Amino acid sequence: MSASAQVQPGGGTVTDVEDRLESEDLRGLDERRRLLLALGMLCYPFLAGVGVAQHTRGAGLVVGYLLLVAVSACYLAIVVASMRSAWRAYWWLLALMTVLAVLVAPLAHENVLILAAVIVPAAAARVGGRAALGLVGLGAAGCVVVPMLVPGWSTDPAWYYAVAVVFTALLVHAFSRTATANQQLREARAEVARLASEAERNRIARDLHDLLGHSLTAITVKSGLARRLAVGAPPAALAEMESVEQLARQALTDVRAAVSGYQDVTLAGELARGRELLRAAGVAADLPTAYDGVPPERQELFGWVVREGVTNVVRHARASRCTVELTASSVEVRDDGVGGPAGAGSGLDGLRARVAAAGGMLTAGPSRPRGWSLRVEASA
Repeated sequence: MSASAQVQPGGGTVTDVEDRLESEDLRGLDERRRLLLALGMLCYPFLAGVGVAQHTRGAGLVVGYLLLVAVSACYLAIVVASMRSAWRAYWWLLALMTVLAVLVAPLAHENVLILAAVIVPAAAARVGGRAALGLVGLGAAGCVVVPMLVPGWSTDPAWYYAVAVVFTALLVHAFSRTATANQQLREARAEVARLASEAERNRIARDLHDLLGHSLTAITVKSGLARRLAVGAPPAALAEMESVEQLARQALTDVRAAVSGYQDVTLAGELARGRELLRAAGVAADLPTAYDGVPPERQELFGWVVREGVTNVVRHARASRCTVELTASSVEVRDDGVGGPAGAGSGLDGLRARVAAAGGMLTAGPSRPRGWSLRVEASA
């Protein structure tokens, strides 16, 4: 996204809106793909229905078909639950589908094992890791062994069902990885768009300050000078000049307040800014890439700490490495530079005031074996 993107009245940019729309389109595309995959998986209950037709007659045939319809409905509901991240409902529906499959077994005989190609991959997709591998292996082995143990069941399709379990599990795994990668891509795009929007806001703030701030300062100074030079002028003229000076001072105050409002400090923005600043200064940056564990109400304060700490490292430390550590209640900026006694400065004093106002505690000073440490702990 370009830094020259047009700013909208709501505070975003034209490109922000386009990125959000594109992200929504990608999310909708993922959901449509999931539904298509779910519809394709319904071929397995259909194949189980072939077994019901082969081995059952009369009322049992109707019951078998109704049970398979319920299995299909459960699977579609599982897909919807996964898209909504309703994992408790997901597991309850999976358990219900397993019970329904067991009820179908006396009616479909060995053909019921094809439903393992639906149930096992759905469970494996949630447990992940080695547990998923074990679950898929157990499901495939069950497709081979169970027909040997149940009298009257044919073992002919056993290996076909085992291969179906493994193949479907691989397909679901590949689709899940793709969906996860798409989600991470959407999050990365949203973060880039947010940082670009923040950069644009800061650019507008700098331009506003440079253009209006300079002019209003000049007006304030010149109006004050004119008032002092206007000795003997009518009282009304002096009053007007005082009014002009006061208006100019008030306008300058308002501009500075507006600029301060534009220049929001965020933890994400300061981490990104700090990484670039350290890179430009030739300092190795060990900064966290995630900050989700920090509560929202502390992120602005921690952003100020990162800004002050990284700025001091670049300006004074002569360090080769800078490390930022984040927890839910603390932030620490360390370097391996020259260190020194804990001194005072406008930046550090201002940060102390911010931390004290938030009820936190700031400690700054040399760290061992060398370097400097700036640490802030927020109140509980």
